[in-house]
Amino acid sequence: MGEVNRKKIAIVGAGISGLLACKYVLSKGFDPIVLESHDALGGVWAETFETTRLQTPKLVYQFSDFPWPSSVEEDFPDHLQVLEYVEAYARRFDLMRHVRFRSKVVGLRYEREGADVAGEARGWCGKAFCSEGKWEVKVERDQGDHTSIEIHVVDFVILCVGRFSGIPNFPEFTPGRGPESFLGKVIHSMDYAAMSQERIKELIRGKRVAVVGFQKSALDIAMECSTINGVEHPCTVLYRTEHWNVPDYLPWGLPLAFLYLNRFSELLVHKPGEGLLLSLLASVLSPVRWAISKFVESDIKKKLPLEKYGMVPKHSFLQEISSCLISTVPEKFYDRVEGGSIILKKAPEFGFCAKGISIDGDITEVKADVVIMATGFKGEQKLRDVFESQFFQDCILGSPSSIVPLYRECIHPRIPQLAVVGFSESVTNLYTSEMRCRWLVELLAGTFKLPPIREMEKDVEKWDKYMKEASGKYYRRSCIGAVHIWYNDQLCKDMGWNPRRKQGLLAELFEPYGPPDYATP
Repeated sequence: MGEVNRKKIAIVGAGISGLLACKYVLSKGFDPIVLESHDALGGVWAETFETTRLQTPKLVYQFSDFPWPSSVEEDFPDHLQVLEYVEAYARRFDLMRHVRFRSKVVGLRYEREGADVAGEARGWCGKAFCSEGKWEVKVERDQGDHTSIEIHVVDFVILCVGRFSGIPNFPEFTPGRGPESFLGKVIHSMDYAAMSQERIKELIRGKRVAVVGFQKSALDIAMECSTINGVEHPCTVLYRTEHWNVPDYLPWGLPLAFLYLNRFSELLVHKPGEGLLLSLLASVLSPVRWAISKFVESDIKKKLPLEKYGMVPKHSFLQEISSCLISTVPEKFYDRVEGGSIILKKAPEFGFCAKGISIDGDITEVKADVVIMATGFKGEQKLRDVFESQFFQDCILGSPSSIVPLYRECIHPRIPQLAVVGFSESVTNLYTSEMRCRWLVELLAGTFKLPPIREMEKDVEKWDKYMKEASGKYYRRSCIGAVHIWYNDQLCKDMGWNPRRKQGLLAELFEPYGPPDYATP
């Protein structure tokens, strides 16, 4: 095996993206080490709520070369089934021996020929390995009774740290209106997920609970609280913005994939880097785009009493999917609202008071003993803080008024020999991460070269413009949900693959795309 294939690759994180990176790095003969801060595989699936289920149908959330076992009959498996599937994948491809658990990466430092060049904007030179540059990876090992520090020197780093764990996001409050003013208990959904069911029941039972947020975590927590306390102590859900959370993926009996996960659906939207013809076509077909959104929205309003409870969003379903904000409403959630064990309360701006939460413009307070903040995570801070260099910290996040500047959503043009996988979002993140890992290892293997730095930056600017137009205020999520095939086409062209993966024109236009379509080059 050639010298290039013995390059050492550090992979940070043993979640879905980290395991995929390890598998494909091995397929090219490189030497990976996977550094995982916890003591289990699976990332967010290893520590989540008891009621959590897969958010997308399993057929689009599967490894391209490792289908779900026939024993899993549900379309939306629960979190334990997902975790078992991920662990089985790791065993199938013998990935476990490359994972070092309880190994938290606390610093990355880039050196070239023994000299620290963190402050130099040299960036990429087209190839993955074009210099004698090395990364020093500082690792804090949890030895049980003590911690130790290790330094690993590697040729390339792949950051698979995700954005849904690690550093909890708490809103900022004006002085005197923060959690310190509240006499009860305030926790984040991350802390809730880490609790045993016994501790959760002890925390919740007989208490007035308020949950802040309206994405999947908030809905699941509210359901668990209402199950524990019923109508005697209803759970109040405070939300800022209404969302098109779906009851299922079958609007009026038609699979949603036929409306948003095929090539025809992408002809209806403007795409980054599209030519004049595609731009004109998207403009001409805009009435069809509008009609499909209304078709889906009408089904959701038929199945869920959104109008009754003032929960109809002001934005379109297309913007929802373009922002990667879709989540599945737990079964019988609105039955609990109807029965009184869950109360929905809009709170665009709020603060804490001694006995609960005060909502701006509302004279009444939400009385609470426990407040659970399902307000997401600071994924950007986690990504930034891993670098020791201030220059790289500034580079990786870019301007706060633009998307995180990653070419192909994987590499920063000015941070050499490093990639990020699993940070930007899609409708089904496993599927997306696998494609990115395949693209990345072809770059590592020298199958193709990157364009000059300035060309990569111009491409990032095109995607920035698209995401601001498609996702609105949620553009920093870097969601490719509505242009997934278009995005994959770019990766395929880079790798020398045929981007057309179907048999025949009609199939190419109207059949949904999924992981099996990319099982082979």
